[in-house]
Amino acid sequence: MSAAETYFYRPSEGHGLPHDPLNAIIAPRPIGWISSRNQQGEANLAPYSFFNCFNYHPPIIGFASVGYKDSVANIIETGEFVWNLVTRELAEQMNQTSAPLPKGVSEFEFAGLTPIPGSEVSVSRVKESPVNFECKLSQCIQLQAANGDKIDTWLVLGEVVAVHIAERLLDASGIYQTALAEPILRAGGPSAYYGISEEQRLDLHRPQL
Repeated sequence: MSAAETYFYRPSEGHGLPHDPLNAIIAPRPIGWISSRNQQGEANLAPYSFFNCFNYHPPIIGFASVGYKDSVANIIETGEFVWNLVTRELAEQMNQTSAPLPKGVSEFEFAGLTPIPGSEVSVSRVKESPVNFECKLSQCIQLQAANGDKIDTWLVLGEVVAVHIAERLLDASGIYQTALAEPILRAGGPSAYYGISEEQRLDLHRPQL
């Protein structure tokens, strides 16, 4: 491919496109549907598209918040949060929880979701979600640029201390069936999400040397 066939830009100078292509290229991404609470017991539920798993043992998951939002403040205060799996059935309600509600208004109530207590943490999980990870805060890191400048983005990492899985998502041998859960994944542009299906599955086994 010649240089003439490649679109090139320096992010520091802007991309010159209708929408930043970065999060469309690094996609699709699982959604960090994070429930938290403050020290006064007020619940918060918000989706984050910068989310993933970072370690097996102990299991560590994390999400990045652009701006020091309520989720970050709550987790710093209490040291706890819950991740809830977003499925196709819950897509609209997940989207509702991204609304900029007035302080003190519950996203659970606004989106018609049911909070139920965690087993190991004092944060509520989403009853309607088929998978929940209860987490204890392990690190909260303010990101910085290559030149050392601090960025108003916060990476929250938590150790998973309890897992809830709907039994219908486990096959007879006990293996979790990813496609059966019908998770939705964040893609590019202001509104794009994708699903997955068993038809799109590809199995690759690591080479043995």
